[in-house]
Amino acid sequence: PLQTLKKSVHEFARQVLRPADVVLDRIDDPAKAIAPTSPLWEVMRAAYAQRFHTALIPSTCGGLGLQGIALQIALEELGWGSGGLALSIAVAGFPFSLVAATGNRALIDELVTPFVNSTEPHAIGCWAITEPDHGSDQFMAGTPQFSDPKIAGQTVARADGDSYVISGQKSAWVSNGTIATHAVTFLAIDPSRGMAGNGVAFIPLNLPGVSKDKPLDKLGQRALNQGAIQFNNVRIPKRYLLFGPEAYAAALDQTLALTNAAMGAAFTGVARAAYEEALAYTKGRVQGGRPISEHQLVQRELFEMFTKVETCRALSRAALAYNDGSQPPALEYSIASKVYCTQVALEVADSALQLFGGKGLSRDFPIERIYRDARASLIEDGVNDVLALVGARRLIDRSAS
Repeated sequence: PLQTLKKSVHEFARQVLRPADVVLDRIDDPAKAIAPTSPLWEVMRAAYAQRFHTALIPSTCGGLGLQGIALQIALEELGWGSGGLALSIAVAGFPFSLVAATGNRALIDELVTPFVNSTEPHAIGCWAITEPDHGSDQFMAGTPQFSDPKIAGQTVARADGDSYVISGQKSAWVSNGTIATHAVTFLAIDPSRGMAGNGVAFIPLNLPGVSKDKPLDKLGQRALNQGAIQFNNVRIPKRYLLFGPEAYAAALDQTLALTNAAMGAAFTGVARAAYEEALAYTKGRVQGGRPISEHQLVQRELFEMFTKVETCRALSRAALAYNDGSQPPALEYSIASKVYCTQVALEVADSALQLFGGKGLSRDFPIERIYRDARASLIEDGVNDVLALVGARRLIDRSAS
């Protein structure tokens, strides 16, 4: 089954993601990249037809329920096709997977079942956590800063009868932000407790008071739509609060354990794409009377790239397998996967670009796009520098206990 999964996702990535990524990357205005005629929608329709949008949703709730190594294989192949589009497809189902994780049958029937039964992108999810004044600091559960009231979230949910009323802004880095129909939103419920007073809510984005900013114009991953979301007295039923402050740290750990490991898997695919482009190019490029792949320095560089890709695959698989159903998750493994694999993706893309020489700088070849996509990964889903500190804190705390 794993070989069948790998083949089917690879063909989807080759036939659908790669051609669309080239076109979307070259669209100068990000607003045009999400227009009805954009190839983005062909990608999403094809992904939904293959049910890839349900990859993170358990089979007991009607989803594909990919876990562990199977999830790594799928994400690596999607990342090989397009780092940005891989993230867009994965994030599309994330809010619904979090609803499924609550085990609340009524909410699952109301929110998840229609989503998994759809073969068209009528519903697209996003993960809204970062804010204008809060980025990776939102991830630092277990540190003194996490409970500091001076570092409370800016998007606040106020209880009002049977509802929560939400006001505030999520920053321009919300993946799928300007095309999403639903958001899993991280909110300040009790700001006096700092980030520890947060909660997680499921918010339909067609409610009164929701507005979206224009799509972000970025260096890399231009195929991944990102943009800010504004909440102005948006009212949701209390049942849409999935996790309150008492469960927030655990919910954040589970979220990061999945998303960071998923980033590691997807950018293993990006690293592999860069390596394969370099290998193919060096076998055809002649310098000094022979293909440059016959020169020892180039051979040494190719072998280093190959080794890095293989270590990425091993680590990203280990992280997803290790945390597959573990309670609580060993977050340090997922962070290690994200930090290491994204860094290696950049290193391999950089080496590949160097082997291409001047042609590597040209948009006529894919390596410069892969390089830009890899560079963005060190910042998104938590800046690597801050995530490494979170991971180190977990190592220290775990050894003390």
